[in-house]
Amino acid sequence: MSKTVEHAIQDEYGNDFSWCYGCGRLNEDGLHLRTGWDGEETVTFYEPRKEHTAIPGFVYGGLLASLVDCHGTGSASLALHRKNGHEPGSGEEPPRFVTGSLHVDFLKPTPQGKTLKAVGKVEEIHPKKFKVNVEVFAGEVKVANGEVVAVLMPSTFTS
Repeated sequence: MSKTVEHAIQDEYGNDFSWCYGCGRLNEDGLHLRTGWDGEETVTFYEPRKEHTAIPGFVYGGLLASLVDCHGTGSASLALHRKNGHEPGSGEEPPRFVTGSLHVDFLKPTPQGKTLKAVGKVEEIHPKKFKVNVEVFAGEVKVANGEVVAVLMPSTFTS
């Protein structure tokens, strides 16, 4: 059973910041992960594709890491956007975050054919940093725990 997020924070990102392979809506080849609120927690759903196979019948762990990563930064964006008095769909462009650190513990093999669900709990640890604890489920089974420290993206980049 496929589920979707109706008001995803990624829908609000400006075009210059919508190219991420995991969550960028403008990346034709990407995953198009969508993060939204579910009460006080955040949620993302994803249906693994055939190319996300590790061994026949099981999902590649890198997909779970990408799910945790993009869900974490999207959750931080949701939290700061809400703190600033806005919600997805209200018309204001949300803040963007980049990954400061990513940690994933794989708990069980992840079977193909199951909807993945990432659930996030956000904690502000600094005005420019948020920690997001993420649980990933395949159906009803928890298959991974993750933690993302998301850092507010600077307004300009220098190379």
